[in-house]
Amino acid sequence: MRSGAGVVVIGVGNPFRRDDGIGWAVVSRLSDPAGRGEWPPGEVDFAVSDGEPARLIALWEGAELAVVVDAARVSSGCPGRVHRLELTGAPWPQAVPASSHGLGLGDAVELARALDRLPAGLLVLAVEGQDCTLGTGLSAAVSAAVEPVAERIRARIVRHLRGVTGVAPGGGPAATGSDPASTAVSRRPRQDRERPPPGSPRGAARHASPGPV
Repeated sequence: MRSGAGVVVIGVGNPFRRDDGIGWAVVSRLSDPAGRGEWPPGEVDFAVSDGEPARLIALWEGAELAVVVDAARVSSGCPGRVHRLELTGAPWPQAVPASSHGLGLGDAVELARALDRLPAGLLVLAVEGQDCTLGTGLSAAVSAAVEPVAERIRARIVRHLRGVTGVAPGGGPAATGSDPASTAVSRRPRQDRERPPPGSPRGAARHASPGPV
């Protein structure tokens, strides 16, 4: 159950199926006091999930920004490569990396949209796995992706918090300028957002693989 923080990072997968545990490993890295970013207490929640749609929805409901990290299964893939998907106004793409544990994140998104329980912003980082057989521990290629993915998430959280509060983590003023990569877009709270016309999509995903957070 979420505490109500504006940002939630969710690691999806099964740590007892080797590379399928990449999401859990990234969350462990970020939630460790030695590895987390410099943001105010209570601003970021961390959670892990098996990817079951109802449980995922419960974890991200009401968040201003939800970041989901999962393992991906890609034929002829490159272990450790990161795919980025972001909630936008286009339909959720069908040709996206499949989850390594057989549960579709797209199903959770579509169910959440139907129930009006999508987060205001949703970013998915899917890491191509190499070995999802029974056992613990990540393959070398996937293990090497843990810190880079964690760093991308740290940077995204900082940009989001600057855009929402106008104050940089640590209490200083947020940086200003024309660089879009340094500015997060603030959205109104859920109860204040205008509802779309009947029949129009509420949100879906943009797929850019790989790319900056």
